[in-house]
Amino acid sequence: MSRQSIFLVGPMGAGKTTVGKKLAELCGLEFVDSDHEVELRTGVDISFIFEKEGEEGFRRREQAVIADLTQRSGIVLATGGGAVLLPENRAHLAARGAVVYLHASLEQQISRTERSDNRPLLNGTDRQEVLARLLQHRDPLYREVADLVLETDGKNARQLAREIEDYLNGRGSPAAAARHGA
Repeated sequence: MSRQSIFLVGPMGAGKTTVGKKLAELCGLEFVDSDHEVELRTGVDISFIFEKEGEEGFRRREQAVIADLTQRSGIVLATGGGAVLLPENRAHLAARGAVVYLHASLEQQISRTERSDNRPLLNGTDRQEVLARLLQHRDPLYREVADLVLETDGKNARQLAREIEDYLNGRGSPAAAARHGA
């Protein structure tokens, strides 16, 4: 495999970080999480940024991180669920690496985020309602930038990492994945 970078997009609870770490290990690449990188660069957690600057302030910081990280080669990048909202981010992701959309059902997202308290968009809200609204709005954007769409329900991180590796090495089957959701 070349030193091409792989960018993982998808909603909260899709497993981007977990799959990304397995994929990086499998492919011998460096793993980077854009949310973690924002926290490293600012010295505060994302919840604090949302509290002080709102979502708009966070998205500006996330945009700078994605612009920077997508220029690196040989990384697996797990993006935040809303990274696809800005056209600039979508352009950088699509132009600079292979983009994989980890599609998770609403049920899986609810299950995987129910014990998490570090997701500002879900704090003090009806999680199901918010996750459903976010998925409806963001799904077309994930699909727009994706080279590969993978269903994550019922699969573990190792299986998903192998499917991505197979796809990138030209061994992926059309039944296992669909280009641009087709």
